[in-house]
Amino acid sequence: MLGDFELTFCSDGTYLLDGGAMFGVVPKTLWSKRTAADADNRILLGLNTTVVRTGKHVVVIETGIGNKQSDKMKAIHGNQELLPASLVAACVRVEEVTHVVNSHLHFDHCGWNTTLHPDGSVTPTFPNARYFAAAGELAHGRLQLERDRVSYLAPNYDPLIASGQLTLLDPQGRGGFSADDARLGTPDGYKPAPVQTAVEIVPGISVEPFPGHTASLLGVHIESGGEHACYVSDLIPTHHHLDPTWVMGYDLDPLTCIAERKRFLARAIPERWLVLFTHDHEVPAAYVELNEKGKPVKADQ
Repeated sequence: MLGDFELTFCSDGTYLLDGGAMFGVVPKTLWSKRTAADADNRILLGLNTTVVRTGKHVVVIETGIGNKQSDKMKAIHGNQELLPASLVAACVRVEEVTHVVNSHLHFDHCGWNTTLHPDGSVTPTFPNARYFAAAGELAHGRLQLERDRVSYLAPNYDPLIASGQLTLLDPQGRGGFSADDARLGTPDGYKPAPVQTAVEIVPGISVEPFPGHTASLLGVHIESGGEHACYVSDLIPTHHHLDPTWVMGYDLDPLTCIAERKRFLARAIPERWLVLFTHDHEVPAAYVELNEKGKPVKADQ
């Protein structure tokens, strides 16, 4: 429980990524003391989804890798496509979900937005939900740049535009996006997704930009009864990444990422936020404190 809200941690299972990529310029002699690598230098990561029951709404934050990966990619990552079973185990019916929030649109964060069926069709996984993602993320994904085009898969979000379920977020209008913005690349025949500048998703749940990993990455704040949690996504993917300088090779702007981590921790530690880690299969959530050396670490309680 977080105040009057119920938080449930579900999972799309685990997957494997290169340890060097996950820790960037940090030497393996250091990061391997925190998490072990296999013979191929890969480390085991989680695909964590947070379900928030507010009493009026059922909000799903992040949806894992999903079931649309090619056989080649499945072999590389070793992912298991477990989120539907995890939701069932947690007594969460897809029909009752009212809102889905994506921190960004990388394939390992929005895969179960939609479901691939045996006949090849792709439909929204949560039929009655409104979906939310950053307008800047969609615009960047449309560019299909060599650096990260493998991470942006249109079947994870275009069916939501077709169904009218996707709302694009442009917090405080900083990106200057409009529904008919050419940067959003709305497919022919689709009605453009609306653009929302307000940060509130539902009362008690809001988003905040934390650029660095991507330019438009969103953290998701959850507040109830004087308590505060934040799903900070790939800004701090696991509790092993709490040191502000331990950024990933995947981060598009590492210097901004360091600055944003410091900005986040300067609030999260003294205000005692529960930090929700997107890729930590052992520690999906923890409070953070400073150790005897002044470094941020997972608190014991």
